[in-house]
Amino acid sequence: MKDLLCDGFQESVNDLLVRHRSILDVVSKLQESNARINRAVAKAVTTCGCVAIEAKKQRVPSDASFRDLRTFMDTHLNGRLCEHCREILETEIGNHLFYIAALCNLLDLNLYDVLIKEQDRLSTLGAYHFS
Repeated sequence: MKDLLCDGFQESVNDLLVRHRSILDVVSKLQESNARINRAVAKAVTTCGCVAIEAKKQRVPSDASFRDLRTFMDTHLNGRLCEHCREILETEIGNHLFYIAALCNLLDLNLYDVLIKEQDRLSTLGAYHFS
């Protein structure tokens, strides 16, 4: 079922992508959509204020095991996205996914296969997959 959703999304993108069909257009639009996501996060902090960033050095005890690292790592985020900022970010991330699917189409990649291969890498590498 999930593969149908992903394949259907990729097919819809293929049907709808008309103006920006050049690989150069798609990669530049992908970069632009990434910038719009970053800007939406910044505006949630600086304009709306629904979330705040309080960054500081990560404090990890020297005797902490690799498996325990997650409990010591801070996101530096305080608060929760308000409905308005959440809607904007969902839209911007959706646009980003659109251009990722468009890039897959142009390069003859299947987005679902890409996701499955990445999931397999995550499963195989487990805690050794640093992200």
